[in-house]
Amino acid sequence: MEPVNHVEGRAYPFGMKNVDTDIIIPAEWLKTISRNGLGKGAFEALRKEPGNVFDDPRYAGAPIIVAGDNFGCGSSREHAAWALIDMGVKAVIAPSFSDIFSGNAFKNGILTVVLPQEAIDRLVEVATTDPISIDLEHQTVTTPFQDRFRFEIDPFRKSCLMGGLDEVGLTMARGDAIATFERMDAQRRPWLVPAAA
Repeated sequence: MEPVNHVEGRAYPFGMKNVDTDIIIPAEWLKTISRNGLGKGAFEALRKEPGNVFDDPRYAGAPIIVAGDNFGCGSSREHAAWALIDMGVKAVIAPSFSDIFSGNAFKNGILTVVLPQEAIDRLVEVATTDPISIDLEHQTVTTPFQDRFRFEIDPFRKSCLMGGLDEVGLTMARGDAIATFERMDAQRRPWLVPAAA
């Protein structure tokens, strides 16, 4: 997982409320176990509508989505996070998130930022013309117009995102402690150590 410290650039001024995981990635895209290529299916139903924000060239490759309340509700499909990553999204800003989506996003290196609706309204307005900046270390979202919004984040999640550590990475970081425990445990309980072939 890549570290997430600072996310800056254009943002999709989406703003839609109650976006469920079926809107993010429809069920017909769930037949794969690969994370690659899911970005093509992201927001597929919305992309069928003329003038949709996701096909607007002004936002092509935007690393941020500014969304409405209850983003990621519905089923627990991890493919939703995979689809966002595949389309280049590194952060989603919304007034609230589904717990399951927020967990899946975190485990896949996507920063979810919770801000009040007034801040979301302002960021949607700014995103139509200018970039947005998210500083995870200082927990702020800023705009070129001196807007500054502070957000809260779980310290463990912050540390993992900034260090680029997923569950495997966290385990590997404790490799020396695990090896020490295994050596000591083999001395305490030798009957559990497999016999050499």
